[in-house]
Amino acid sequence: MALGYVGVLTIRVEMPWVSNLKEKRALVRPVVERLKSRFPLTVARLDGLDAHDWEVLGVATISNDYGWVEETLKMAADYIAKEGPYRVTSEQVEIMVLGEAEDAEDEE
Repeated sequence: MALGYVGVLTIRVEMPWVSNLKEKRALVRPVVERLKSRFPLTVARLDGLDAHDWEVLGVATISNDYGWVEETLKMAADYIAKEGPYRVTSEQVEIMVLGEAEDAEDEE
């Protein structure tokens, strides 16, 4: 039996009409901050930080319930897609198993 699960969502957003980094940050940062305050997640801007028209966001969560991890990442992806003034061009979800729980009998 697994000890828990770590779920990671990577999502690429594009905004080809944006002409500078300051404008892009003004579009992406509020969504990232609201996402962190509404869901039990860690969120990071992973790639495209120097590009003015795209960015990759990483979202992670951990739990002992696989279904909860899966559903939380789905809600995060949906939130990112509908809240920002950009297009989501790709998303990927990975859920990894954390170790195996040891039986009490094995410890004796």
